[in-house]
Amino acid sequence: MELIGILIIIIGFALKLDTIAVVVSAGIATGLVANMSITEILSTLGEAFITNRTTCLFMLTVPIIGLCERYGLKAKAIMLIKKASNLSTGILLSGYTLIREATIAMGVTLGGHPQFVRPLVSPMAEGAAIAKYGELDEEDLDKIRAYSAASDNIGNFYGQNIFMANAGILLIASTLEGLGMNVDTLQLAKVAIPVGVLAIILWVCQNRLLDRKLKKKYMSRKNNVGGAE
Repeated sequence: MELIGILIIIIGFALKLDTIAVVVSAGIATGLVANMSITEILSTLGEAFITNRTTCLFMLTVPIIGLCERYGLKAKAIMLIKKASNLSTGILLSGYTLIREATIAMGVTLGGHPQFVRPLVSPMAEGAAIAKYGELDEEDLDKIRAYSAASDNIGNFYGQNIFMANAGILLIASTLEGLGMNVDTLQLAKVAIPVGVLAIILWVCQNRLLDRKLKKKYMSRKNNVGGAE
């Protein structure tokens, strides 16, 4: 019976019910099973919310990004990139990954999928390709969007361990310490640097391959259309 809260969450999510209502209902049910009074349950829920209130801040980005897109943020990003004729999709994504990894390595959380990738990076990457080759196939647009998301993931994943105060580094150090190996977080960060550099190099190569594939496909298509005319 103590696990009834988990069961309520599973059923609620499976039925696609309101998320907040499901979680609150699960918390109340768990509290009642644990013989807590209504006052104790509400007090516990309130304390948990206050303690973790910062985790809810990301919800504010959703309506904000929606409003920005409604008033032309995406269109302006595409127009800006189209003016830079020499900027390719691969170069843009490689540059963003480098910036993302450098900032996260310094402990600065810059970027992310809702804040940068969805409203800015992905449209700009698409705009760079459209400026060079014109209308793109839906398959290639989806591929560019996937590369945009991967650019953020790679920069974040390989950059965070370079920052010696990162939660991942602290977890590794504490785990090794529990096994009898005293390792300084600075040592771990130094080891992560060449891994981060190698990740950037490999990703730049991957982006160059993307540029070559797009160029080969759409330039040959243009030549075929021109020859037919």
